[in-house]
Amino acid sequence: MSDDDNRSELYAELASVGPYGTHPGHALITMVEPHPGHEYAYNRWYEDDHYYAGAMAMPWMSAGRRWVATRDLQLLRFPEKSAVAQPVTAGCYLSTYWITDGRYDDHMRWTVAINKRLNRDGRVYRERTHVFTAFHDHEATVYRDGASGPRDLHALDHPYAGLVLQVVEADGPEQRAGLLEWLRSRHLPKRLAGSPAAMVTVFSPTPLPGDRMSYVKQVEGIGTRLTLLWFLQADPRECWEAYFTGLDTAVTESGLGRAELVAPFIPTVPGTDRYVDQLR
Repeated sequence: MSDDDNRSELYAELASVGPYGTHPGHALITMVEPHPGHEYAYNRWYEDDHYYAGAMAMPWMSAGRRWVATRDLQLLRFPEKSAVAQPVTAGCYLSTYWITDGRYDDHMRWTVAINKRLNRDGRVYRERTHVFTAFHDHEATVYRDGASGPRDLHALDHPYAGLVLQVVEADGPEQRAGLLEWLRSRHLPKRLAGSPAAMVTVFSPTPLPGDRMSYVKQVEGIGTRLTLLWFLQADPRECWEAYFTGLDTAVTESGLGRAELVAPFIPTVPGTDRYVDQLR
C-alpha cells in the first residue's frame, strides 16, 4: 500500500470515531495588531491565505469570522489601563473561530503541526503583534430572546452588525466560579434585555501548548479570566453610550472581579480592503 493509500485510510478511520456535534465547545479568539505600514499586506495575507490554510481548513474548526476596529472604534475602548492591551487601542483586527465540543486536543495537535509547516514554507506574515490570542472552553451562552433565533453555533455565520469583546478577571481562581454565575444568571440577562445585543457567549481561556509558535505569548489569567463576546444587531457606534459604557463599573460593583477590556468591532468584508485606510 502506498503512502497516499495509507493517508486515505487514516482519514476514513478518524472520521468514524469521536464527537462530531454542532455545539461550539471551544473557541480561538485572537486580536492582532499589524505593524505600521503593513496594514494592507497583512490584511491580504490573512484573508487570502491564513484564514483558510491556518484556520478554516483544519479539522473540527466549524466556523470563523473576522472583525475590525477602525480608529474611532479603538478610541471607545476601556479601561485606559488595560491588562490585556497596552495601549488599550492595540489590536485592530479580531478573529473568532468555533471548535467542535470534545475535539480540543485533536484540533490543537493539528494546529501546532500546520503552523510549523506554514512557518517552514514561508507562509507566515511576521510584521504583526499578537495582542490577545487564546484558545478557550465554552462556559455559557445567554440569549436576549431565548434560543428561538440564531443560536451560538450560528453566531459567526449570522450577519451581525458588530461585536464587543469583553475580558473580565476575578480576584483569584476560587472567585471565578462566582463571577461566572453572576454573569450568567443576573448581569447578562439584565443587560441584554431591550439591548441591541442578541446574545453573549462566555469562554474561559486555556493554556497554549509548550510547542506553540514563539511569536505568540503564553496566555495570561488562566483560572481567573473570562472572555465574553457580545453579538450586536446594530453598529456599536450607534449604541455604545447607552448600553456599553458602564460594563466595567457593573463588574466592579459586583465585588466579584473587574473588567480588563471592553472593545467594539465591526465585521470585515471578505475579499476587500475595506476599513484598512481607517485603522490609524
